[in-house]
Amino acid sequence: MPNAFRRLAASTVAAQASEQVALAAAPLVAVLALGAGAAETGWLQAAQTLPFLLLALPAGVLADRLPRPRLMIGAEALRAATLLATLALAWGGGLGLAGLAALGFLGAAGTVAQGVAAPALLPALVPREGLASANRWLELGRSGAFAAGPALGGALVGGTGAGPAYGLAVGLSLLSAGLLLGLREPARAPAPRRHPLRELREGVGFVLAHPLLRPMLLTAVLFNTAWFILQAGYVVHAVTRLGLTAGGVGLTLGLSGAGMVAGALAAPRLARRLPLGGLIALGPCVAAAASLMMLATAALPSAALAGAALFLFGAGPIVWTINTTTLRQAVTPGAMLGRVSATVMTATFGARPLGAALGALLAARHGVEACLLASAIGFLAQAAVILSSGASRLRALPRPA
Repeated sequence: MPNAFRRLAASTVAAQASEQVALAAAPLVAVLALGAGAAETGWLQAAQTLPFLLLALPAGVLADRLPRPRLMIGAEALRAATLLATLALAWGGGLGLAGLAALGFLGAAGTVAQGVAAPALLPALVPREGLASANRWLELGRSGAFAAGPALGGALVGGTGAGPAYGLAVGLSLLSAGLLLGLREPARAPAPRRHPLRELREGVGFVLAHPLLRPMLLTAVLFNTAWFILQAGYVVHAVTRLGLTAGGVGLTLGLSGAGMVAGALAAPRLARRLPLGGLIALGPCVAAAASLMMLATAALPSAALAGAALFLFGAGPIVWTINTTTLRQAVTPGAMLGRVSATVMTATFGARPLGAALGALLAARHGVEACLLASAIGFLAQAAVILSSGASRLRALPRPA
């Protein structure tokens, strides 16, 4: 891989680790230092995820107008500044829930810009035939950050307080920005200046009209909705039906992260045995099978079966992410990559609160078993969508539009 890609990959891993450490620290600080309850931590989580809905599309326009390395450096600088402000307020005794939520919102805005710009920059740094391998390395690093970041952030806050956790997050964010300094993006043809809404419509319209991207988007929306329906009821199900302790619940949830790492490591071997369409269909089909395994635990309570299902929920979809990201990069004109990535991010992240709300309603009215059943139906639907599309029949990467 080119040196420019290695710098981008290291920067992305550092940024993801910073985000995960901070996301783990924020609710712990809210509960332990500020006396927050479940409702307050719920609002805090909402503030930290809202930028993905509100700002992804505008960030996509910026990623197609501005030099992408510069945008990513600015995003990490913004995140580092918000983390430093949080740290300073905590040390000075002036940090409250409102300030923690506002700073979390601003920091997540940096995450959104970085998350949109990175996949748009990648095809300019890596040859077309190396895109799948490059995305695999990025996802492997992201999986490691997702697995280690929360545990490290929680351990630091619990053992030494908020200061070291936020200090580590600041350092990782600055490292991410520093790795991008001097990174040169190949020159792009200057885009004509048009109204931002027209540019947004162009990016969204490209995804909705494309015969490969449209079913991939619908599959991702159904997956995220079903996953968060399951998340809404799983902890209660694990404690009341499976007999797990808090540590056991955490262990089974951690198996999803382990599955992500395993799936990313297995991706090259799978790529040698399956065509591109098979790799794209594999993730949704594995998720559908995992959902049926989880549903079976309602009748046959088994912590081992639930853990195996969660492992598959991580392993299969990471193969999907690697290959669908590669396909999206291959078929999208370079001048639209930022807006197309932003459209996908907005739709998939927008499905998450919808799934959580549906899961909460189902659990309240019909019990957690209804969450398991509804999520299984959603996972079967997303597998059916992608299997019936042309994407599942691809032999290799098509040419750009």
